[in-house]
Amino acid sequence: MTPTAIYDYTPYWAACFGPAPFLPTSREEMDILGWDSCDIIIVTGDAYVDHPSFGMAVIGRTLEAQGFRVGIISQPNWHSKEDFMALGEPNLFFGVTAGNMDSMINRYTADRKLRHDDAYTPNNEGGKRPDRAVLVYSQRCREAYKQTPIVLGGIEASLRRLAHYDYWSDKVRRSVLCDAKADILLFGNAERALIEVAHRLSRGDALTNMTRIAGTAVMMKSPPEGMAEVDSTRIDKPGKAMTMPNPYATETQCETSKKAEPDAAKPISIRPSRHDAKNTFVRLPSFEKLKNDRILYAHASRVMHLEANPYSARALAQQHGDQLLWINPPPVPLTTEEMDYVFGLPYARVPHPQYGQAKIPAYDMIKTSVNIMRGCFGGCSFCSITEHEGPDYSKSLTSVDH
Repeated sequence: MTPTAIYDYTPYWAACFGPAPFLPTSREEMDILGWDSCDIIIVTGDAYVDHPSFGMAVIGRTLEAQGFRVGIISQPNWHSKEDFMALGEPNLFFGVTAGNMDSMINRYTADRKLRHDDAYTPNNEGGKRPDRAVLVYSQRCREAYKQTPIVLGGIEASLRRLAHYDYWSDKVRRSVLCDAKADILLFGNAERALIEVAHRLSRGDALTNMTRIAGTAVMMKSPPEGMAEVDSTRIDKPGKAMTMPNPYATETQCETSKKAEPDAAKPISIRPSRHDAKNTFVRLPSFEKLKNDRILYAHASRVMHLEANPYSARALAQQHGDQLLWINPPPVPLTTEEMDYVFGLPYARVPHPQYGQAKIPAYDMIKTSVNIMRGCFGGCSFCSITEHEGPDYSKSLTSVDH
């Protein structure tokens, strides 16, 4: 089934206000725009740069184009709830993101030493976001307005959607959705899912009913009715741990002249898929099982990558205690026309005026760049793009209108 094009939705009634020069970051800016409230508030760990290379700007402008009044809370003081109440309570939801980078990578080196700079902050100043920002921001949003729905997004949430290995604590942690106690998580390129969630909430639908939206993850008690279960070991059989060779060992006898023996192990055979993706889900090993089992962890990670094709992937389920983490298949990539629509929105393409003459290194690097694509088929082990945005890519032709 072809998804609705993101520009074919009927705009929300607030479209009458038109686009804002900058999405408001204060009550004063809201008053100038004539807004009595925000429909959606985005909380981000980055400085607010209204440019399509910054996630909060892309999401904010895309939602604005759907007719919603969108506010930005940028790099709030996370030690209390006060900054999270600066724009009042949003009518629909808080959108929470750590920013363009995972907050732990942003704050620490590979040696786990604290960084003292931050390219996404005015004047390259470090320390403007907390560790595991998605968790902290979600907690403060909940303290500020207990009943307001919280929607997680961005690369930190996306890459931590399953039980995941955390390098800084050297252990496997639960899904970030579970720990953040948020209502729903959007992974990858989230425009399709986010627009559907926003419009359904605006029509009075509850987030508890939004369990089958592509590109989302939710917590539930049990799988949806009518879904057939497939155990993940039918897709990939966990094997034995590799014995790593000693990198400092030296050869005692030259083997170069010896003819190589054929590998006796049977080659891995992946049969073509003949499953009913719409009505089938794959059950992964539970968090409790894999948190101390590296073989099961590697198995779950491999199955997640095998189920990454947006046209044939099945939903994934992973037990976390008495709760079931349900991850829907990835969203269908945006078409060229949809990408052009997103990148052609009325971005100011400069940092918010509140920063004055302060330099934001991440903006200086990309201010004359043009977005042309998303996603990657490479699947390189050192890169997060495939896991985050998917193995299929979408491309933009026009990108900018000037």
